[in-house]
Amino acid sequence: MEWNYYNTFIKVSADCPAESGLVPPDKKSGRTKPGIEFELVANRPYGYTQEELLYETHIRHKEIAEEELRARGTQIRDEFFQRPMPCLRASMLPKKYGWGIHFNGEGKLALVPVESPDYKRFAEGDNGSVKVLAAMRNSKG
Repeated sequence: MEWNYYNTFIKVSADCPAESGLVPPDKKSGRTKPGIEFELVANRPYGYTQEELLYETHIRHKEIAEEELRARGTQIRDEFFQRPMPCLRASMLPKKYGWGIHFNGEGKLALVPVESPDYKRFAEGDNGSVKVLAAMRNSKG
């Protein structure tokens, strides 16, 4: 099954409260999924496909040890992708924290802060063949 977007831009949701790109905070109980997603992509723009990011976030969020990954990596990955899961349109990065997500022709992604000129260019469709999608809304309203 193919989980990746290509030449696509995900705009922040219509009801996103952030007016600029914010770093998601950790909780007292540990790291959050949006915090892990942000750290991975901010440190490696265009370094991950959606599929790779979802899986790497899962490993870090569940704190799966290196030894277990070496021993059961393929099984862990297969089990992860057998479950239904939301795509990055449902991520808190575009829904709550003010980050657009650009996927290049190779399906690799980068974060684009909502207040930036790049965001405006992508969101208005000024980048040619890039498909523009909106992130899912936070509320059912």
